[in-house]
Amino acid sequence: MPDLIVHLKEYRTRCGLTQAELARQVGVSRKTVNTVENGVFIPSTPLALRLAQVLGVSVEDLFALPEPES
Repeated sequence: MPDLIVHLKEYRTRCGLTQAELARQVGVSRKTVNTVENGVFIPSTPLALRLAQVLGVSVEDLFALPEPES
């Protein structure tokens, strides 16, 4: 499976939230938010949807697949 491009940190900081604050709002640990931001953990669909909802963006804004190489 290809790596994801993760923009979670960018949108979280734009909203003025710490990892702990975002984690509390979506019901996960701060460590989970950290591992998602660093691309170590790919979130489940429900978690990705909750993150997008709290940050006021689409899932596609937070996560993308890299462009295929020609």
